[in-house]
Amino acid sequence: MAYDEQLAERARTALKGTNGLAERKMFGGLCFIVNGNMACGVVGEKLMLRVGAENHEAVLKLKHAHPMDFTGKPMKGMVYVGPEGVRTAANVKLWVERALAFAGALPVKDSRKKPAR
Repeated sequence: MAYDEQLAERARTALKGTNGLAERKMFGGLCFIVNGNMACGVVGEKLMLRVGAENHEAVLKLKHAHPMDFTGKPMKGMVYVGPEGVRTAANVKLWVERALAFAGALPVKDSRKKPAR
């Protein structure tokens, strides 16, 4: 699945200056990783946010947010923001700040370590 390159650029702009930032292709789109923790990304024309289980319901009440159902089942702590909610750089920045607040509170992961099998 291709992802919206213009939305990815708006997300990059919103993330500019974030310490520990990396990009990785995941979920058929592009994910932004902060200190080894996924924060947000772009899947198709949607912005994907990791907001955490404790913030999930509150964020879903916001206009343009809906459950991330990538697997066919909603993923707790993850939301999509539809295209109408991310048309401007200012809107993307507001959404991305929510994801950064959550990811920034998580322990730093060493992305060089491989998971045990």
